[in-house]
Amino acid sequence: MSANRHLGRIISLQTLYEVAFREVCGDKSVNADEVLKRNISRYQAELDDKSFIVNLVKGVIKEEKKLDETLQPIAPEWPLDQIAKIDLCVLRLGAYELLKHKDVPPKVVINEAVELAKSFGGDNSSKFVNGVLGTLLKQLDKSSDETSKKKVSKK
Repeated sequence: MSANRHLGRIISLQTLYEVAFREVCGDKSVNADEVLKRNISRYQAELDDKSFIVNLVKGVIKEEKKLDETLQPIAPEWPLDQIAKIDLCVLRLGAYELLKHKDVPPKVVINEAVELAKSFGGDNSSKFVNGVLGTLLKQLDKSSDETSKKKVSKK
């Protein structure tokens, strides 16, 4: 299953990157659903869980603005428009999974994002992705601890 999820993340990243790239190039006709459908169909035989991929892609696209608002303060010296598109797509994908997929262990999410960055990004992409997502995880853990303490103190 994890190998299948890894492939699912690759397909999700390819889809998100193609959509982002075409939008930057001024392609107003880019349709994320069509790109997603085409990319899934290429790997039809190897996939068990297409819904995982659909959920990731549609979720990242729907939450893109919120994800960017979450990511930007974590890497303030790197404005999002200056981050390589592939790295930004990896970060959005990883952040979305950390925030929305509580069934996936956070360390797995970060490791997968780092692997994607190694495979598709530049020389320093994996370190950058690891640092940003690691900081996000610490922030989430801290806010989760504070929420737990508030619940305990109310009892």
